[in-house]
Amino acid sequence: MSQLWQLSASEIASGIRSRKFSAVETCDSHLQRLSDVNGALNAVVKEMPDEAIAAAKEIDTQIAKGVDPGPLCGVPVTIKVNTDQVGHATTNGLVILKDLIAEADSPVVANIRKAGAVIVGRTNTPAFSLRWFTSNNLHGATLNPRDKSLTPGGSSGGAASAVASGICAIGHGTDIGGSIRYPAYACGVHGLRPTLGRIPAFNASGAERHIGGQIMAVSGPIARTIADLRIGLEAMAAEDIRDPWWVPVPIDQGEYPKRAALCVAPNGLVVASEVEAALRDAAERLKSQGWEVEEVKSPSFREAAALNAKLWMAEMRRAALPYFEKENEPASQFIFKHMTDRSPPIDVSELLDALQSRSYWLREWQLFLQKYPVLICPISAELPFADQADVQSNEAFEAIMEAQLTQLGLPLLGLPGLSVATGLIGKTPLGVQLIAGRYREDILLDAGEAIEQAGTPPSPIDPQ
Repeated sequence: MSQLWQLSASEIASGIRSRKFSAVETCDSHLQRLSDVNGALNAVVKEMPDEAIAAAKEIDTQIAKGVDPGPLCGVPVTIKVNTDQVGHATTNGLVILKDLIAEADSPVVANIRKAGAVIVGRTNTPAFSLRWFTSNNLHGATLNPRDKSLTPGGSSGGAASAVASGICAIGHGTDIGGSIRYPAYACGVHGLRPTLGRIPAFNASGAERHIGGQIMAVSGPIARTIADLRIGLEAMAAEDIRDPWWVPVPIDQGEYPKRAALCVAPNGLVVASEVEAALRDAAERLKSQGWEVEEVKSPSFREAAALNAKLWMAEMRRAALPYFEKENEPASQFIFKHMTDRSPPIDVSELLDALQSRSYWLREWQLFLQKYPVLICPISAELPFADQADVQSNEAFEAIMEAQLTQLGLPLLGLPGLSVATGLIGKTPLGVQLIAGRYREDILLDAGEAIEQAGTPPSPIDPQ
């Protein structure tokens, strides 16, 4: 079998442009890899070999004519099933949406196509894209290719599992509370949550998003190298006027001081010793690459996380409760109950207060990130959880919510965050989170690359 599935997205695009190999050969290799390993993972829940081969043939035709197809020239990618892709169901992991066929691509999918990518499949998500674990009644459970006893993360668990196992070079994910960053961490790859407005979003198949989703939910890339995140971001971030939140900001924002802050235990978070060691290791790697790193106290994540929950749960309680009852999926019902219990109903005044407080906390963070262009902090206070641990008991759920504090605080502020894989303990992945100011993904990627260069970038693995 061709081993092209082992290459990075950057290597694939370069090889196809130079005619070292073709887009069809690359596609065939990844489709074979999909056939070989997906049965053990259930990362991809909708395969599309005919569409993929047709797209690859078109890329080869453009190359033969001397036309550059774009930054993702022939790169095999996957799309998450909560995002519109023409001709396919936008299920969001739900039986009740299994026949919701998209009539048009969402902006991010349209941009991925325009950048020359080849879509090889659609990846799994938990029901309602609600959890840091990936299972549902419609598509079943996704497993972590590094260790099936560990969660693959969620909600972009299928995307991270596919990337880690070599099914695709770049996976599309979405993030409103860690749904890109945590699966990347759990599967031992990299994941970028961009700034709000960086990548256009819109699903014509559904209703307009409520305010929480509008100001907190984003799409972004998951990949095995930081270089691949760069080209994935470049491709996904192209203009689409269907999203009124999209902002025409260049990705390269110019010079900045190579100064980073290290915060091991934000807000008094109790951090596992292995997580602390990974954070300090990442700081040392940055220092070895010429960065100045200072251990400091960060602005609060806790207040931002509480506001995130208020806005998100207010809209879910108002609009989604009948769907939870109709879907009748035990895990999501358990999680929904506990999340709404933690965030009681709010009235109009409390909604306005939450939005007012958002400005205060964003100002505090922007001022901090002006002094320290990068913050190094945990992705989670714990190593990746045992699979399905969140529904084992009330106590387990509460402990997991506390451990995930640094993921929940970021979306409310619209700031970008990067999950960087730094190594393994046995089969268990390690990683750190980097945070930067609005639209400074360039700083995150530079810092992530410095950390990556001082270690070993993840390679695709066979399911364990």
